[in-house]
Amino acid sequence: MKKKILVIEDNADVRENTAEILELAGYEVVVAEDGRKGVDLSVHEKPDLIICDIMMPGLDGYGVLHILSQRSETAGIPFVFLTAKTEKTDIRFGMSLGADDYITKPFEETDLLRTLENRLKKADAVKERLIGQAGNQASALRDIQTHQRHYSRKDTVYHEGDPSIYVYKLMKGTVRLYCYNQDGKEYTTELVGSGGFFGYVSSMQGKPREESAEALEDCEVELYQADDFLRYITGDTATMVHFVKLLSNNIATKEKDLLKLAYDTVRKRVAEALVKLFETVSDSDNRYGVAVSRELLASMAGTSTESAIRVLSGFKADGTLEISGSHIKLLHPEKLKALKW
Repeated sequence: MKKKILVIEDNADVRENTAEILELAGYEVVVAEDGRKGVDLSVHEKPDLIICDIMMPGLDGYGVLHILSQRSETAGIPFVFLTAKTEKTDIRFGMSLGADDYITKPFEETDLLRTLENRLKKADAVKERLIGQAGNQASALRDIQTHQRHYSRKDTVYHEGDPSIYVYKLMKGTVRLYCYNQDGKEYTTELVGSGGFFGYVSSMQGKPREESAEALEDCEVELYQADDFLRYITGDTATMVHFVKLLSNNIATKEKDLLKLAYDTVRKRVAEALVKLFETVSDSDNRYGVAVSRELLASMAGTSTESAIRVLSGFKADGTLEISGSHIKLLHPEKLKALKW
């Protein structure tokens, strides 16, 4: 059976040229011209490997990798960056997010094919090893006691300081993780979308919760007893690798967020918070907009509510978005993504 490769690239010439090379080499090729379509195709097509450009309008390559690494059904797909960015910091950041390799444009056909062959061989070797462990894994999974729970919008999943009894997997909806600084100001640290895990860091450390978790919309959550879950992942190579990638991703993302707080303008931080909300919230089809409290937006951007409101008014005035009560509709998300300050 042919291996299926997904190519995510906004440049039509590069996309078509890459697809042609891969098809001539005997691969089945699926293409996407932007990050959002790439994420959708990753879920529906289940490719054997993903090649993705970094610099794309809307959702860039880093965002694609972040979203896919949070979803259990796509986290294990080998991911290769195809990029013209050759600075070591950009490459290092991409690899820290969980990328398996990178190819620099312009590239030689042999370099492209050799890289993909190596990554696919490694992925096949891991699959064969896991098949041999399947019986033991299935037995271990049956031993884990799980149950599901429904949380309505604005329900608290857990509070900062609570004991870390469970690891959570979000089956449907969006959950916000947040904490407070020394002045009592609320700051949103992460948004978790469908298929993502949360609450595992403090559970792995055996410490009380260091943040609170709140449902941003109606959610269905699967709860794992922390002790049972940790025993399982330490005996399961694939799951352990997945969570190591999640931890690395969290560290890299938080480092980037700290730099943004230090150097980015309030306007740019609010713009990025809006884009992140629309990329994560499950019902953000943008036909009617998404209900966003100004307090939530401010806590994501690390600013005051008054400042967030002023920035929103500016975006409304220049036609970037529409506001109707608490609902915000993005008219030109590419403008928000491209803001420099």
